Amino acid sequence: MNIGIPNESLKNENRVSLTPSAVANLVSLGHTVYVESKAGLATRFSDESYTNAGSVVVYSKEEVYRRCELVCAVAPPSLEETAMMDGGQTSFSFLNLPVARRQFVEEITGRRITTVGYELVESEDGDRPVLHSMSEIAGQVAVFVAAQYLETGDHGRGIILGGIAGVAPAAVVIIGAGVVGTEAARTAVGLGAQVIVLDTDLGRLRAVDRLLLKRVTTALATPVNIKKSVAYADVLIGAVFIKGERTPHVVTEEMVKSMKPGAVVIDVSIDQGGCIATSRPTTLQNPSFVYHDVVHYCVPNITATVARTATYALTNTILPFVVEIAGKGAPRAFRENGGLARGVCSFDGHCTQEMAKSIFGKEFVPLSALLGGGI
Repeated sequence: MNIGIPNESLKNENRVSLTPSAVANLVSLGHTVYVESKAGLATRFSDESYTNAGSVVVYSKEEVYRRCELVCAVAPPSLEETAMMDGGQTSFSFLNLPVARRQFVEEITGRRITTVGYELVESEDGDRPVLHSMSEIAGQVAVFVAAQYLETGDHGRGIILGGIAGVAPAAVVIIGAGVVGTEAARTAVGLGAQVIVLDTDLGRLRAVDRLLLKRVTTALATPVNIKKSVAYADVLIGAVFIKGERTPHVVTEEMVKSMKPGAVVIDVSIDQGGCIATSRPTTLQNPSFVYHDVVHYCVPNITATVARTATYALTNTILPFVVEIAGKGAPRAFRENGGLARGVCSFDGHCTQEMAKSIFGKEFVPLSALLGGGI
């Protein structure tokens, strides 16, 4: 199969979907891999490293999209990129449908493009491996970003995260005890911060409590507890994720107004709409803004700040699925791998995710019906 790796069209998206070693693996299996020139530049993977791995380096995005049956990217394809594709092609990338534009959905179904969302793909045990790996990174990065923005020069409160003898540490409040929240709590505790974790799931809170040996305070994420914790926070990390849905605003604007001057908000949920009412998407070029005297950092692709680590993590999780699609063809791979099939968002001109009806008012067709069963 012809597999394509384009240069990311999203500004400041520094990651690349597959490393040269992964390309070498695919080439050894008999596939042809086309890599757009400079696709790996931000991750320190040169065109030469891809050529040495056996890929064909090309010099236009259109050549990648026109030649390849399977295109592996990081960000969702742009409208300009989907215009280069047709019904015989599969796009494998993050999609984040709950915050996608309706025009994008109309384009991928109208052109009969098969799309698979990294964030929805599951492993045999029901875990979402790609999302898990990116969430591990995002949780750690969120704490280091918060530490930077707490500094006086970044309009922050001018405090150090872990405190020193005689000076109290920063209070880090984390809403959501999933992978992002747990990693953020682990990192913040390791730096000496006072950490409070809130979640609606008592089981998750118990898991965090055990993992961190009772070095964090846990509480149920009731409106009263959220309100009190937000007002107390020097750092507020939003780590709420609901599969297939836009993230609800669990922190209101009034709560943000109650925060300390120079406090920092890191809304990691922004790629699904954000869980803090005052959040709006920012970019790595202009990552923060100040509102109600609170610093907001709301970069959807936060893991692109550590692009090389993130690229290795992404490759580790998507390569088995790429090998399967390339070896069997997309329809057969979907029939034989239910976890991969659960990531399919469009197929044969139809939306295959139930969320399409609630978000876009567009009818969906189960993938099993389009494949003739077998999933």
